Amino acid sequence: MDTKASSSGSAPTHQPSSTYPATSPYSKAARSSHQYFSLRWNNYQSNMTSVFHELLESQSFVDVTLACEYNSLKAHKVVLSACSAYFQKILLDNPCKHPTIILPADICFSDLQFIIEFVYRGEIDVSEAELQVSATKKKHATANE
Repeated sequence: MDTKASSSGSAPTHQPSSTYPATSPYSKAARSSHQYFSLRWNNYQSNMTSVFHELLESQSFVDVTLACEYNSLKAHKVVLSACSAYFQKILLDNPCKHPTIILPADICFSDLQFIIEFVYRGEIDVSEAELQVSATKKKHATANE
């Protein structure tokens, strides 16, 4: 900031400086004139997965509610949007601070819990019986449409 003295003897006034760098510090020209180092965060992906799952478990920063079969659970919009084009479209079309998404009737709450666990952890253990029940429900739902 530039400081100019006032002629009336009062305190100096501060006026913002209008001097900006001619090039962005991220431009090729700026980068070629400096030495850069490659930094790597070991286990970045597993750390991020772990942290998001912990945030879900503690219900910290959750900002969306998913509802079906008279039950609901909370999640993070950014995680749902990153993992699902379906949720991304719904959330982009509904920019509420904390929306509630009511899922289609053919989604049962236990399936929703499995889906959310899979989205947050990247893996899930499901028994063959649970897979068969889910597939049967899906088959009946599409036959009734």
